[in-house]
Amino acid sequence: MRKKLIRSIIVVLLVALSFGLPVLAEEHALALHGTPKYPADFTHFDYVNPDAPKGGTMRLANVAAATFDSLHPFILRGTPAQGLGLIYDSLTERSLDEAFTEYGLIAEQITVAPDNSAVRFKLRKAARFHDGVPITAADVQWTFETLREQGHPQYRAYYRDVERVEVLADDEVEFHFATTGNAELPMIIGQMPVLPKHYWAERDFSATTLTPPVGSGPYRVAEVDAGRRVVYERVEDYWAADHPVKRGRHNIDRISYDYYRDGTVALQALKAGEYDLRQENVARNWATAYDVPAVETGELLLEEIPHSQPAGMQGFFFNTRRAMFADPQVREAIGYAFDFEWTNENLFYGAYRRTQSYFENSELAATELPNEAEQALLAPFQDQLPPRVLTEVYQPPQTNGQGVRGNLRIAMRLLRDAGWEVQDGILTHADSGQTMDFEILLVSPSFERVVLPFQRNLERLGAKVSVRTVDPTQYQNRMNDFDFDMTVHVAPQSLSPGNEQRDFWSCEAAEISGSRNVAGVCDPVIDELIERIIDAPDRESLITRTRALDRVLQWGFYAVPNWYIDQFRVAFWDRFGRPPANPPYGLALDTWWVDPEKAVER
Repeated sequence: MRKKLIRSIIVVLLVALSFGLPVLAEEHALALHGTPKYPADFTHFDYVNPDAPKGGTMRLANVAAATFDSLHPFILRGTPAQGLGLIYDSLTERSLDEAFTEYGLIAEQITVAPDNSAVRFKLRKAARFHDGVPITAADVQWTFETLREQGHPQYRAYYRDVERVEVLADDEVEFHFATTGNAELPMIIGQMPVLPKHYWAERDFSATTLTPPVGSGPYRVAEVDAGRRVVYERVEDYWAADHPVKRGRHNIDRISYDYYRDGTVALQALKAGEYDLRQENVARNWATAYDVPAVETGELLLEEIPHSQPAGMQGFFFNTRRAMFADPQVREAIGYAFDFEWTNENLFYGAYRRTQSYFENSELAATELPNEAEQALLAPFQDQLPPRVLTEVYQPPQTNGQGVRGNLRIAMRLLRDAGWEVQDGILTHADSGQTMDFEILLVSPSFERVVLPFQRNLERLGAKVSVRTVDPTQYQNRMNDFDFDMTVHVAPQSLSPGNEQRDFWSCEAAEISGSRNVAGVCDPVIDELIERIIDAPDRESLITRTRALDRVLQWGFYAVPNWYIDQFRVAFWDRFGRPPANPPYGLALDTWWVDPEKAVER
């Protein structure tokens, strides 16, 4: 027994030496903080029906983009079709009933160095692309290097802390990190879709394409009607169909997305049975537009499904690259012209709550005065921060719903203090002579009814404001180039913020076309807080550091906060089955199935 033990120890040490790192522990899953919920021998996620029947179709609609011109979602050019994520698998798969835990998918084993200087993935021998070619470590390496060098600019920021990637064997690949403090980095690499190196060998990765690409996921592209419709079909011999993270999911044979240029037409099409399911994002529609016989008979179902997802920040975002919006006092003043209470009561039927935080609807939100840990974190930056960051809880301006006259008086005082005065009926800066003349850029006509009262209030201050709604392609191009003054934007968040915060708020991202730093935020304190979040060693410190970042963003007035809701509003025809409970961190449509007793082929 003693000799066997010694031999085992020697084997482990030899493996460690070959790895070039301290002794490591192989894992089936990674949790950012804490331990994974599901053990290594789990058979399926709790929120699925492992015996769900396969078959049928689910017809969906896309209104947000209105068109598409590419099946290549990994580059800045073009507008990719919706649903392309269905055709790709990644090294790991996230569960929707844990804050941030990933389980091996393409990766059979995940090995993280004790000092977090590297992560190794051992690939499953069964993993295959749709053309039958095995997925290898060379594909993983090529994918990473190609995304970072030729992919969307966001990948360069996202993978910045990866120093190099090394192929150790056909089924083993290792990522070496430039820093050991980024605990999220192994999980970020795990999320990376793996693309087929052999497929792209004779193709231009930087070009858009409407040729269905080769993937490895549960679906493949079956039909494409450019700009109008895309159809995905379930891969019958999908390599991971019985994998624990996939069992009970991807039950529907065909999923289609029809594109509509007009939201009203799309809503009428649902009620006419032209497609099957719609997630309703317009409160007025939810309150008034579904008074139809099919709802009364129970054929068309309306459900409000609660969730615990962070809401992030939806708001009227300023482009602080514009000189008129460079002063936070000006941005604060403009916020007083938006009457949320009136808007919510008269336009939204009281459906929403006012957003206060960039991490709304989560424990990460700064909704109270900073505790000792936050104060200690922010103390070194005290001279660089507005005093209110440490002494007041941020609250967006409020009204009684009867008008904003009082708030406009406050706004005018702030503007005068910032050097603005009304000259010939328009706000003008006393020193530069610049006028307060700007455009609010929209992509959805449904937002015009919200923006027009805001516009009128701004004009009462002396601002000259225009509202322009453009088509999705033009909108995306202008956003990529930061060619706007103010726009409606959503900065989404997760329960485990990390590297993506660089893309949202860093000085580096502010200069990168296509980044998600829409507002052009560039503040050395924010840059430092982002790095502190990335380096957070545990959940408690992550919460503290995120709340500190939230406070600095709140008091920077980079957006006029809008609203949020903590439930999914879903309208769907009664032809589907689904598990009894939806997971807290997503609308798990991929766990639904077509009920053969209810469905009628259409």
